[in-house]
This record gives sequence, C-alpha cells and structure tokens, in this order.
Amino acid sequence: MERPPLITICAVAAAAIAALSLGPSFAHALEAPPRLKEWPPELWREATVFNGQFQLFLWVGAPLDVAAILAPAAMAFAVRDHRQACLLFAATAAFYALALALWVGLVAPANAILATWTPGPIPDNFRAVQWRWETGHMAVAAAKLIGFVFVASALVAVGIRQASS
Repeated sequence: MERPPLITICAVAAAAIAALSLGPSFAHALEAPPRLKEWPPELWREATVFNGQFQLFLWVGAPLDVAAILAPAAMAFAVRDHRQACLLFAATAAFYALALALWVGLVAPANAILATWTPGPIPDNFRAVQWRWETGHMAVAAAKLIGFVFVASALVAVGIRQASS
C-alpha cells in the first residue's frame, strides 16, 4: 500500500483541527435553547460563571481556534497551483477567522461582564448579558460550520487532485 502524500496528510490534519474547533461551538449552540428558555437565572449563572465549567474552552479551545485559521491558510498556500482546493482552504480560513472575530466582538465582552459577577442577587443586566453570550456562541458556531463545509470540500478537491496526478 502506497503512503499518502504529505499534502493529503496535512489536508486531513487541517480538517481535524477545524472539526475539533467546531465541536465545542456546536455544543454551545445545542445547549442554548433550554439555557435561554427553561433555566432559571440562578442555574444559568451558577453553571456558566462559577465553578470553572468552561475553563478548558480557554486552554484547549483557544489554541484550536487559532490553529483552525492557520492550518487551512497554510494549506491554501501549499495547494496554490490547484485553484479549487486553494480557494476552498482559503474560504475555510476566512470563516474560522470570522468566527474568532465574532467571538471577540460578541462573546468576549459578555465574558468580561460575567467575570465581575459574584454570588448573591441576580444582576439587573442579567438577561442582556445572557442573550449576548448565548447568541454570540450561536453566531460563532454558524461561521465555523460554514468553514467546516469548505474544508470538507477542500479534502474532496485534494483527493481528486491526488487521484488525477
């Protein structure tokens, strides 16, 4: 059996990184409806703000989010002579960059407010902060999902390229 070319291995690695970045964001989107509609404010605040529930999202998720931009961007450069694959990898990088920009613009400001909350009465701005945090994560997940569709399409394009070489 022939070893896959390095370009194929790198393309699959870029897709795996994109998938690992999408996973937590998609989980946030799936959790949002009951968290917004059914959970009492006290439960939402306790689960979201206190007890380190989302600590690994920082330490694991943030590096994956950056890698999900860099890996497909590097692949776009690596396959620049194959227009279709290059554009698909570039689109992947662009949508993951958009997702990071959405996180910085929507979620990070909510996180900054959440960091000031302490046990006790529910803050007056609770619903506005909750809505921004939850919908911000949904927007991030949507951008990443679109980016993932592009990286999956890029894998097909790379496979076609390898088969025809």
